[in-house]
Amino acid sequence: MTLRGADILVKGLQAAGVGRIFSLSGNHIMPVYDALVGSGIEIVHTRHEAAAVHMADAWARLTGQVGVALVTGGQGHANAAAALCTAWQGEVPVLLLSGHAPLNQIGLGAFQELDQVAMAAPAAKAAWAAQTAAGMAADVAKAVSLAMSGRPGPVHLSLPTDVLEAEAVDAPVPTPAITPMKLSPTTAGLVAQAIAGAARPVLVAPPALCTPAGFALQRALEAASGLPVLPMQSPRGLADPTLGLLREVLGQADLVVLIGKPLDFTLGFGKPMPADCRFILLEPEAALVGRAQALLGERLVLAAIADPTSAITALTAAVKPGHAEWAATVREAITWRPAEWSTPQAAGPIRSATLCAAVNDAVARHGATFICDGGEIGQWGMAMVKAATRAVNGVAGAIGVGIPFGIGARAARPAPVIALMGDGSFGFHMAEIDTAARHGLPFVAVVGNDSRWNAEHQIQIRDYGANRAHGCELAPGTRYDLVAVALGGHGEQVTEVAEIGPAIDRAIASGKPAVVNVVLDGQPAPTLKR
Repeated sequence: MTLRGADILVKGLQAAGVGRIFSLSGNHIMPVYDALVGSGIEIVHTRHEAAAVHMADAWARLTGQVGVALVTGGQGHANAAAALCTAWQGEVPVLLLSGHAPLNQIGLGAFQELDQVAMAAPAAKAAWAAQTAAGMAADVAKAVSLAMSGRPGPVHLSLPTDVLEAEAVDAPVPTPAITPMKLSPTTAGLVAQAIAGAARPVLVAPPALCTPAGFALQRALEAASGLPVLPMQSPRGLADPTLGLLREVLGQADLVVLIGKPLDFTLGFGKPMPADCRFILLEPEAALVGRAQALLGERLVLAAIADPTSAITALTAAVKPGHAEWAATVREAITWRPAEWSTPQAAGPIRSATLCAAVNDAVARHGATFICDGGEIGQWGMAMVKAATRAVNGVAGAIGVGIPFGIGARAARPAPVIALMGDGSFGFHMAEIDTAARHGLPFVAVVGNDSRWNAEHQIQIRDYGANRAHGCELAPGTRYDLVAVALGGHGEQVTEVAEIGPAIDRAIASGKPAVVNVVLDGQPAPTLKR
Protein backbone atom coordinates (compact mmCIF):
# COMPACT_ATOMS: atom_id res chain seq x y z
CA MET A 1 0.00 0.00 0.00
CA THR A 2 1.33 3.44 -0.92
CA LEU A 3 1.09 6.16 1.72
CA ARG A 4 2.22 9.76 2.09
CA GLY A 5 4.97 10.75 4.47
CA ALA A 6 2.27 12.44 6.58
CA ASP A 7 0.42 9.12 6.92
CA ILE A 8 3.59 7.35 8.04
CA LEU A 9 4.25 10.16 10.53
CA VAL A 10 0.81 9.60 12.07
CA LYS A 11 1.43 5.85 12.21
CA GLY A 12 4.58 6.62 14.16
CA LEU A 13 2.66 8.82 16.58
CA GLN A 14 0.07 6.07 17.09
CA ALA A 15 2.80 3.52 17.75
CA ALA A 16 4.28 5.88 20.36
CA GLY A 17 0.94 5.98 22.19
CA VAL A 18 0.16 9.61 21.32
CA GLY A 19 -3.54 10.34 21.77
CA ARG A 20 -3.58 14.13 21.89
CA ILE A 21 -1.63 16.84 20.05
CA PHE A 22 -1.56 20.55 20.91
CA SER A 23 -1.39 22.45 17.65
CA LEU A 24 -1.85 25.65 15.70
CA SER A 25 -2.56 25.03 12.03
CA GLY A 26 -0.61 26.47 9.11
CA ASN A 27 0.19 25.85 5.45
CA HIS A 28 3.16 23.54 5.97
CA ILE A 29 1.34 21.02 8.17
CA MET A 30 -1.97 20.64 6.33
CA PRO A 31 -0.92 17.18 5.07
CA VAL A 32 -0.51 16.12 8.71
CA TYR A 33 -3.96 17.46 9.62
CA ASP A 34 -5.39 15.45 6.73
CA ALA A 35 -3.57 12.31 7.84
CA LEU A 36 -4.90 12.73 11.39
CA VAL A 37 -8.51 12.37 10.21
CA GLY A 38 -9.84 9.11 11.65
CA SER A 39 -6.57 8.40 13.47
CA GLY A 40 -7.99 8.63 16.98
CA ILE A 41 -5.49 11.37 17.82
CA GLU A 42 -7.22 14.51 19.08
CA ILE A 43 -6.05 17.99 18.08
CA VAL A 44 -6.34 20.70 20.72
CA HIS A 45 -6.25 23.70 18.41
CA THR A 46 -4.58 26.68 20.07
CA ARG A 47 -4.28 30.40 19.38
CA HIS A 48 -0.47 30.69 19.60
CA GLU A 49 2.36 28.28 18.87
CA ALA A 50 4.18 28.90 22.16
CA ALA A 51 0.97 28.07 24.01
CA ALA A 52 0.80 24.74 22.18
CA VAL A 53 4.28 23.85 23.48
CA HIS A 54 3.41 24.95 27.02
CA MET A 55 0.23 22.83 26.95
CA ALA A 56 2.24 19.83 25.76
CA ASP A 57 4.73 20.56 28.56
CA ALA A 58 2.08 20.48 31.31
CA TRP A 59 0.46 17.41 29.75
CA ALA A 60 3.81 15.57 29.84
CA ARG A 61 4.55 16.54 33.44
CA LEU A 62 1.21 15.27 34.71
CA THR A 63 0.77 12.14 32.57
CA GLY A 64 4.34 10.85 32.35
CA GLN A 65 3.92 10.62 28.57
CA VAL A 66 5.64 12.64 25.89
CA GLY A 67 3.77 15.87 25.13
CA VAL A 68 3.41 16.65 21.43
CA ALA A 69 3.09 20.09 19.85
CA LEU A 70 2.51 20.51 16.12
CA VAL A 71 3.04 23.90 14.47
CA THR A 72 3.71 25.34 11.05
CA GLY A 73 7.13 26.36 9.77
CA GLY A 74 8.95 29.66 9.66
CA GLN A 75 7.46 32.17 12.07
CA GLY A 76 5.22 29.49 13.58
CA HIS A 77 8.26 27.44 14.47
CA ALA A 78 10.04 30.52 15.82
CA ASN A 79 7.10 31.23 18.15
CA ALA A 80 7.08 27.64 19.36
CA ALA A 81 10.85 27.37 19.81
CA ALA A 82 10.76 30.15 22.42
CA ALA A 83 8.63 27.92 24.66
CA LEU A 84 11.12 25.05 24.47
CA CYS A 85 13.29 26.86 27.03
CA THR A 86 10.77 26.18 29.79
CA ALA A 87 10.53 22.48 28.90
CA TRP A 88 14.33 22.24 28.53
CA GLN A 89 15.09 23.66 31.96
CA GLY A 90 12.07 21.84 33.42
CA GLU A 91 13.43 18.50 32.13
CA VAL A 92 10.13 17.68 30.41
CA PRO A 93 9.74 15.23 27.49
CA VAL A 94 8.16 17.32 24.74
CA LEU A 95 8.18 16.62 21.00
CA LEU A 96 7.92 19.73 18.83
CA LEU A 97 6.85 18.89 15.28
CA SER A 98 7.20 21.87 12.95
CA GLY A 99 6.32 22.22 9.30
CA HIS A 100 9.26 23.19 7.11
CA ALA A 101 10.00 24.53 3.65
CA PRO A 102 10.45 21.80 0.99
CA LEU A 103 13.91 20.24 0.96
CA ASN A 104 14.12 20.71 -2.79
CA GLN A 105 13.73 24.49 -2.37
CA ILE A 106 16.22 25.08 0.46
CA GLY A 107 18.68 27.76 -0.52
CA LEU A 108 16.42 29.07 -3.27
CA GLY A 109 14.37 31.46 -1.15
CA ALA A 110 11.50 29.12 -0.27
CA PHE A 111 8.37 30.38 1.48
CA GLN A 112 9.20 30.91 5.17
CA GLU A 113 12.59 29.26 4.71
CA LEU A 114 14.46 29.24 8.02
CA ASP A 115 17.19 27.19 9.66
CA GLN A 116 14.71 25.72 12.09
CA VAL A 117 16.97 22.97 13.37
CA ALA A 118 19.64 25.47 14.41
CA MET A 119 17.01 27.63 16.08
CA ALA A 120 15.63 24.78 18.21
CA ALA A 121 18.92 23.03 18.99
CA PRO A 122 20.08 25.16 21.96
CA ALA A 123 16.86 24.36 23.87
CA ALA A 124 16.46 20.71 22.89
CA LYS A 125 18.15 17.39 23.50
CA ALA A 126 18.21 16.89 19.74
CA ALA A 127 16.86 18.57 16.62
CA TRP A 128 16.78 17.47 13.00
CA ALA A 129 14.69 17.62 9.81
CA ALA A 130 13.03 14.54 8.35
CA GLN A 131 14.66 13.47 5.08
CA THR A 132 12.43 10.72 3.67
CA ALA A 133 8.75 9.81 3.73
CA ALA A 134 9.54 6.18 4.55
CA GLY A 135 11.60 7.24 7.56
CA MET A 136 8.94 9.41 9.20
CA ALA A 137 7.78 6.79 11.72
CA ALA A 138 11.38 5.96 12.62
CA ASP A 139 12.01 9.67 13.16
CA VAL A 140 9.11 9.78 15.63
CA ALA A 141 10.32 6.69 17.48
CA LYS A 142 13.82 8.12 17.74
CA ALA A 143 12.52 11.51 18.94
CA VAL A 144 10.27 10.02 21.63
CA SER A 145 13.03 7.69 22.81
CA LEU A 146 15.44 10.62 23.17
CA ALA A 147 12.86 12.80 24.91
CA MET A 148 12.05 10.13 27.50
CA SER A 149 15.53 8.68 28.12
CA GLY A 150 18.30 9.83 30.44
CA ARG A 151 17.44 13.32 31.66
CA PRO A 152 14.06 13.94 29.99
CA GLY A 153 13.74 16.95 27.73
CA PRO A 154 12.34 18.38 24.51
CA VAL A 155 13.22 17.12 21.03
CA HIS A 156 12.48 18.87 17.74
CA LEU A 157 11.63 17.32 14.37
CA SER A 158 11.08 19.53 11.32
CA LEU A 159 8.69 18.22 8.64
CA PRO A 160 9.52 19.45 5.10
CA THR A 161 6.36 19.65 3.01
CA ASP A 162 7.80 17.66 0.12
CA VAL A 163 8.68 14.84 2.52
CA LEU A 164 5.16 14.95 4.02
CA GLU A 165 3.61 14.73 0.56
CA ALA A 166 6.02 12.18 -0.93
CA GLU A 167 4.85 8.62 -1.41
CA ALA A 168 6.33 5.60 0.32
CA VAL A 169 5.39 1.95 0.67
CA ASP A 170 3.72 0.97 3.93
CA ALA A 171 6.08 -0.96 6.21
CA PRO A 172 6.29 -2.11 9.85
CA VAL A 173 6.24 0.85 12.23
CA PRO A 174 8.95 1.06 14.90
CA THR A 175 8.06 1.89 18.49
CA PRO A 176 10.11 4.02 20.88
CA ALA A 177 12.77 2.14 22.83
CA ILE A 178 13.50 3.74 26.19
CA THR A 179 16.54 2.17 27.82
CA PRO A 180 17.05 3.04 31.50
CA MET A 181 20.49 4.22 32.57
CA LYS A 182 20.59 2.07 35.70
CA LEU A 183 22.58 2.65 38.87
CA SER A 184 24.23 -0.62 39.83
CA PRO A 185 23.37 -2.15 43.21
CA THR A 186 27.06 -1.97 44.11
CA THR A 187 27.23 1.77 43.49
CA ALA A 188 23.89 2.32 45.21
CA GLY A 189 25.32 0.49 48.20
CA LEU A 190 28.37 2.77 48.26
CA VAL A 191 26.08 5.83 48.22
CA ALA A 192 23.99 4.34 51.02
CA GLN A 193 27.15 3.75 53.07
CA ALA A 194 28.22 7.35 52.56
CA ILE A 195 24.80 8.57 53.68
CA ALA A 196 24.90 6.33 56.75
CA GLY A 197 28.36 7.59 57.63
CA ALA A 198 27.49 11.28 57.30
CA ALA A 199 26.25 13.37 60.20
CA ARG A 200 24.13 15.81 58.19
CA PRO A 201 23.33 14.37 54.72
CA VAL A 202 21.05 16.16 52.27
CA LEU A 203 19.28 14.46 49.35
CA VAL A 204 18.38 16.67 46.37
CA ALA A 205 16.04 15.76 43.49
CA PRO A 206 15.88 17.40 40.03
CA PRO A 207 12.99 18.94 38.07
CA ALA A 208 12.60 15.64 36.20
CA LEU A 209 11.32 14.09 39.45
CA CYS A 210 8.91 16.96 40.18
CA THR A 211 6.01 15.06 38.62
CA PRO A 212 3.29 12.91 40.20
CA ALA A 213 5.35 9.77 39.57
CA GLY A 214 8.55 11.51 40.63
CA PHE A 215 7.10 12.77 43.89
CA ALA A 216 5.94 9.21 44.65
CA LEU A 217 9.53 8.03 44.18
CA GLN A 218 10.75 10.80 46.48
CA ARG A 219 8.28 9.73 49.17
CA ALA A 220 9.50 6.14 48.88
CA LEU A 221 13.12 7.23 49.38
CA GLU A 222 12.09 9.38 52.35
CA ALA A 223 10.33 6.40 53.93
CA ALA A 224 13.34 4.14 53.38
CA SER A 225 16.00 6.61 54.54
CA GLY A 226 14.13 8.70 57.10
CA LEU A 227 15.55 11.78 55.38
CA PRO A 228 13.58 14.46 53.51
CA VAL A 229 14.23 14.64 49.78
CA LEU A 230 14.50 18.23 48.58
CA PRO A 231 13.06 18.78 45.08
CA MET A 232 14.62 21.76 43.30
CA GLN A 233 12.76 23.28 40.35
CA SER A 234 12.87 27.02 40.97
CA PRO A 235 15.03 29.70 39.32
CA ARG A 236 15.45 31.16 42.79
CA GLY A 237 17.53 28.15 43.76
CA LEU A 238 18.59 28.35 47.40
CA ALA A 239 16.01 31.09 47.90
CA ASP A 240 13.16 28.92 46.55
CA PRO A 241 10.26 29.80 48.87
CA THR A 242 8.81 26.31 48.40
CA LEU A 243 11.76 24.96 50.37
CA GLY A 244 11.70 27.46 53.22
CA LEU A 245 15.10 27.83 54.86
CA LEU A 246 16.92 25.60 52.37
CA ARG A 247 20.03 27.77 52.48
CA GLU A 248 20.22 27.23 56.24
CA VAL A 249 20.05 23.45 55.76
CA LEU A 250 22.71 23.32 53.07
CA GLY A 251 24.93 25.60 55.13
CA GLN A 252 25.15 22.80 57.72
CA ALA A 253 25.40 19.80 55.38
CA ASP A 254 28.43 17.52 55.41
CA LEU A 255 27.20 15.42 52.44
CA VAL A 256 25.00 16.44 49.50
CA VAL A 257 23.67 13.70 47.22
CA LEU A 258 22.48 15.09 43.89
CA ILE A 259 20.04 12.53 42.45
CA GLY A 260 20.01 13.74 38.87
CA LYS A 261 20.15 17.39 39.96
CA PRO A 262 22.82 19.31 38.03
CA LEU A 263 25.29 21.33 40.04
CA ASP A 264 24.47 24.78 38.67
CA PHE A 265 23.45 28.30 39.65
CA THR A 266 20.45 27.04 41.63
CA LEU A 267 22.89 25.43 44.08
CA GLY A 268 25.27 28.37 44.01
CA PHE A 269 27.75 26.10 42.15
CA GLY A 270 28.39 24.41 45.52
CA LYS A 271 29.85 27.51 47.17
CA PRO A 272 27.21 28.03 49.92
CA MET A 273 27.96 24.59 51.39
CA PRO A 274 30.72 24.24 54.02
CA ALA A 275 34.24 23.80 52.70
CA ASP A 276 34.39 20.26 54.08
CA CYS A 277 31.01 19.25 52.64
CA ARG A 278 31.33 16.28 50.30
CA PHE A 279 29.23 15.68 47.17
CA ILE A 280 27.89 12.61 45.40
CA LEU A 281 26.60 12.99 41.86
CA LEU A 282 24.17 10.52 40.26
CA GLU A 283 23.94 12.11 36.84
CA PRO A 284 22.80 10.99 33.36
CA GLU A 285 25.19 13.26 31.46
CA ALA A 286 28.93 12.61 31.53
CA ALA A 287 29.63 16.22 30.55
CA LEU A 288 27.88 17.47 33.68
CA VAL A 289 29.92 15.10 35.82
CA GLY A 290 33.02 16.70 34.35
CA ARG A 291 31.65 20.16 35.00
CA ALA A 292 30.94 19.29 38.62
CA GLN A 293 34.42 17.82 39.03
CA ALA A 294 35.93 21.10 37.83
CA LEU A 295 33.79 23.07 40.29
CA LEU A 296 34.20 20.79 43.31
CA GLY A 297 37.60 19.16 42.97
CA GLU A 298 38.22 16.70 45.81
CA ARG A 299 34.86 17.52 47.38
CA LEU A 300 33.25 15.30 44.73
CA VAL A 301 33.81 11.89 46.30
CA LEU A 302 31.62 9.75 44.05
CA ALA A 303 29.96 10.14 40.68
CA ALA A 304 27.98 7.65 38.62
CA ILE A 305 26.03 7.75 35.36
CA ALA A 306 22.34 7.03 35.90
CA ASP A 307 19.01 8.56 34.96
CA PRO A 308 17.06 10.18 37.81
CA THR A 309 14.33 7.53 38.02
CA SER A 310 16.75 4.61 38.04
CA ALA A 311 19.05 6.38 40.52
CA ILE A 312 16.35 7.16 43.08
CA THR A 313 14.86 3.65 42.73
CA ALA A 314 18.21 1.95 43.30
CA LEU A 315 19.03 4.24 46.20
CA THR A 316 15.68 3.51 47.85
CA ALA A 317 16.46 -0.19 47.78
CA ALA A 318 19.93 0.35 49.30
CA VAL A 319 19.48 2.88 52.12
CA LYS A 320 18.65 2.20 55.75
CA PRO A 321 16.69 4.53 58.07
CA GLY A 322 18.59 6.86 60.35
CA HIS A 323 19.53 10.48 61.15
CA ALA A 324 16.25 11.10 62.98
CA GLU A 325 17.41 14.25 64.75
CA TRP A 326 18.96 15.79 61.63
CA ALA A 327 15.93 14.84 59.54
CA ALA A 328 13.68 16.66 62.01
CA THR A 329 15.94 19.71 61.75
CA VAL A 330 15.71 19.66 57.94
CA ARG A 331 11.92 19.25 57.93
CA GLU A 332 11.48 22.10 60.38
CA ALA A 333 13.65 24.37 58.25
CA ILE A 334 12.02 23.68 54.90
CA THR A 335 8.48 23.95 56.29
CA TRP A 336 9.17 27.08 58.34
CA ARG A 337 7.11 30.13 57.40
CA PRO A 338 6.85 33.49 59.22
CA ALA A 339 4.06 33.54 61.80
CA GLU A 340 2.60 36.74 60.36
CA TRP A 341 1.69 34.93 57.14
CA SER A 342 -1.00 33.03 58.99
CA THR A 343 -2.55 36.16 60.51
CA PRO A 344 -5.95 36.62 58.85
CA GLN A 345 -6.49 39.88 56.99
CA ALA A 346 -9.88 41.33 57.85
CA ALA A 347 -9.95 44.37 55.57
CA GLY A 348 -7.90 46.75 53.49
CA PRO A 349 -6.09 46.19 50.19
CA ILE A 350 -5.61 42.48 49.54
CA ARG A 351 -2.06 41.35 50.23
CA SER A 352 -0.25 38.67 48.23
CA ALA A 353 -0.05 36.42 51.29
CA THR A 354 -3.79 36.75 51.86
CA LEU A 355 -4.59 35.82 48.26
CA CYS A 356 -2.33 32.76 48.36
CA ALA A 357 -3.78 31.60 51.67
CA ALA A 358 -7.23 31.69 50.03
CA VAL A 359 -5.92 29.83 46.96
CA ASN A 360 -4.37 27.19 49.23
CA ASP A 361 -7.73 26.68 50.94
CA ALA A 362 -9.51 26.42 47.57
CA VAL A 363 -7.00 23.87 46.24
CA ALA A 364 -7.57 21.72 49.32
CA ARG A 365 -11.35 22.15 49.18
CA HIS A 366 -11.62 21.02 45.57
CA GLY A 367 -8.73 18.56 45.37
CA ALA A 368 -7.45 20.77 42.56
CA THR A 369 -4.33 20.58 40.47
CA PHE A 370 -2.30 23.70 41.24
CA ILE A 371 -0.50 25.60 38.49
CA CYS A 372 1.89 28.36 39.51
CA ASP A 373 3.31 30.92 37.10
CA GLY A 374 6.36 33.03 37.90
CA GLY A 375 6.90 36.59 39.09
CA GLU A 376 6.37 37.94 42.57
CA ILE A 377 2.88 36.53 43.06
CA GLY A 378 4.13 33.18 41.81
CA GLN A 379 6.77 33.09 44.53
CA TRP A 380 4.08 33.66 47.14
CA GLY A 381 2.09 30.81 45.63
CA MET A 382 5.05 28.46 45.72
CA ALA A 383 5.69 29.36 49.35
CA MET A 384 2.12 28.97 50.58
CA VAL A 385 0.05 26.66 48.36
CA LYS A 386 0.26 22.94 49.04
CA ALA A 387 -1.15 20.56 46.45
CA ALA A 388 -0.85 16.85 45.78
CA THR A 389 -0.60 17.60 42.05
CA ARG A 390 1.15 20.72 40.83
CA ALA A 391 3.24 22.21 38.03
CA VAL A 392 5.27 25.41 38.16
CA ASN A 393 7.06 27.57 35.61
CA GLY A 394 10.38 26.02 36.57
CA VAL A 395 14.11 26.69 36.47
CA ALA A 396 13.98 28.71 33.25
CA GLY A 397 12.11 31.40 35.19
CA ALA A 398 9.98 32.49 32.23
CA ILE A 399 6.50 33.82 32.96
CA GLY A 400 3.35 33.44 30.89
CA VAL A 401 2.90 29.68 31.19
CA GLY A 402 -0.05 29.84 33.60
CA ILE A 403 -2.98 29.73 31.16
CA PRO A 404 -1.57 27.12 28.73
CA PHE A 405 -0.30 25.03 31.66
CA GLY A 406 -3.81 25.20 33.12
CA ILE A 407 -5.32 23.90 29.87
CA GLY A 408 -2.71 21.17 29.48
CA ALA A 409 -3.24 20.12 33.09
CA ARG A 410 -7.00 19.89 32.62
CA ALA A 411 -6.47 17.79 29.49
CA ALA A 412 -4.20 15.49 31.51
CA ARG A 413 -6.46 15.10 34.56
CA PRO A 414 -10.24 15.53 34.92
CA ALA A 415 -9.86 17.23 38.32
CA PRO A 416 -10.38 20.99 38.83
CA VAL A 417 -7.38 23.17 37.98
CA ILE A 418 -6.48 26.42 39.74
CA ALA A 419 -3.75 28.45 38.05
CA LEU A 420 -2.18 31.39 39.90
CA MET A 421 -0.57 34.19 37.92
CA GLY A 422 0.03 37.91 37.87
CA ASP A 423 -1.54 40.42 35.52
CA GLY A 424 1.67 40.53 33.47
CA SER A 425 1.68 36.76 33.00
CA PHE A 426 -2.02 36.72 32.13
CA GLY A 427 -1.39 38.93 29.11
CA PHE A 428 0.88 36.46 27.34
CA HIS A 429 -1.78 33.89 26.42
CA MET A 430 -5.17 35.27 27.42
CA ALA A 431 -6.63 34.28 24.02
CA GLU A 432 -6.18 30.62 24.99
CA ILE A 433 -9.27 30.98 27.16
CA ASP A 434 -11.04 30.60 23.82
CA THR A 435 -9.12 27.34 23.28
CA ALA A 436 -10.25 26.04 26.66
CA ALA A 437 -13.87 26.98 25.94
CA ARG A 438 -13.90 25.35 22.49
CA HIS A 439 -12.38 22.11 23.74
CA GLY A 440 -14.31 21.82 27.00
CA LEU A 441 -11.21 22.15 29.19
CA PRO A 442 -12.33 24.37 32.09
CA PHE A 443 -9.82 25.74 34.56
CA VAL A 444 -9.64 28.74 36.89
CA ALA A 445 -7.07 31.49 36.40
CA VAL A 446 -6.62 33.46 39.61
CA VAL A 447 -5.00 36.74 38.58
CA GLY A 448 -3.19 38.84 41.15
CA ASN A 449 -3.76 42.26 39.59
CA ASP A 450 -1.37 44.88 40.99
CA SER A 451 -1.27 46.94 37.75
CA ARG A 452 2.45 46.47 37.13
CA TRP A 453 5.27 44.14 36.27
CA ASN A 454 5.97 43.75 39.96
CA ALA A 455 9.16 41.69 39.82
CA GLU A 456 10.93 44.34 37.76
CA HIS A 457 9.31 47.14 39.76
CA GLN A 458 10.75 45.66 42.94
CA ILE A 459 14.20 45.36 41.34
CA GLN A 460 14.08 49.05 40.44
CA ILE A 461 13.13 50.03 43.97
CA ARG A 462 15.74 47.78 45.55
CA ASP A 463 18.67 48.51 43.22
CA TYR A 464 18.07 52.07 42.03
CA GLY A 465 15.60 53.70 44.43
CA ALA A 466 11.86 54.34 44.35
CA ASN A 467 12.37 57.66 42.58
CA ARG A 468 13.84 55.77 39.59
CA ALA A 469 11.08 53.16 39.29
CA HIS A 470 9.44 53.59 35.89
CA GLY A 471 8.40 51.79 32.73
CA CYS A 472 6.91 48.76 34.53
CA GLU A 473 3.37 50.03 35.01
CA LEU A 474 0.24 48.40 33.63
CA ALA A 475 -3.11 50.10 33.26
CA PRO A 476 -4.94 50.33 36.61
CA GLY A 477 -8.33 48.73 36.93
CA THR A 478 -8.09 46.44 33.92
CA ARG A 479 -10.97 43.93 33.99
CA TYR A 480 -9.26 40.69 33.02
CA ASP A 481 -12.35 38.84 34.21
CA LEU A 482 -14.36 40.39 31.40
CA VAL A 483 -11.85 39.00 28.88
CA ALA A 484 -12.89 35.53 30.01
CA VAL A 485 -16.58 36.35 29.58
CA ALA A 486 -15.97 37.72 26.08
CA LEU A 487 -14.14 34.51 25.10
CA GLY A 488 -16.86 32.18 26.31
CA GLY A 489 -15.82 31.74 29.92
CA HIS A 490 -16.76 32.89 33.40
CA GLY A 491 -15.29 35.95 35.10
CA GLU A 492 -15.45 37.77 38.44
CA GLN A 493 -13.58 40.70 39.94
CA VAL A 494 -12.66 40.57 43.63
CA THR A 495 -11.78 43.57 45.76
CA GLU A 496 -12.65 42.24 49.24
CA VAL A 497 -10.76 39.58 51.19
CA ALA A 498 -13.88 37.67 52.12
CA GLU A 499 -14.89 37.23 48.47
CA ILE A 500 -11.75 35.44 47.21
CA GLY A 501 -12.76 31.91 48.25
CA PRO A 502 -16.42 32.16 47.20
CA ALA A 503 -15.40 33.61 43.82
CA ILE A 504 -13.06 30.67 43.17
CA ASP A 505 -15.82 28.25 44.20
CA ARG A 506 -18.27 29.87 41.78
CA ALA A 507 -15.66 29.81 39.02
CA ILE A 508 -15.16 26.06 39.42
CA ALA A 509 -18.91 25.48 39.62
CA SER A 510 -19.42 27.35 36.34
CA GLY A 511 -17.85 24.49 34.39
CA LYS A 512 -16.21 27.04 32.12
CA PRO A 513 -12.72 28.42 31.77
CA ALA A 514 -12.77 31.21 34.33
CA VAL A 515 -10.83 34.24 35.50
CA VAL A 516 -10.96 35.53 39.07
CA ASN A 517 -9.41 38.99 38.84
CA VAL A 518 -8.15 39.93 42.33
CA VAL A 519 -7.21 43.57 42.83
CA LEU A 520 -3.98 43.29 44.77
CA ASP A 521 -1.63 45.39 46.84
CA GLY A 522 1.38 43.67 45.29
CA GLN A 523 4.17 42.72 47.67
CA PRO A 524 7.76 41.79 46.90
CA ALA A 525 8.44 38.08 46.61
CA PRO A 526 8.86 36.47 50.02
CA THR A 527 12.33 36.28 51.53
CA LEU A 528 12.40 33.66 54.25
CA LYS A 529 14.70 34.50 57.12
CA ARG A 530 14.33 33.70 60.82
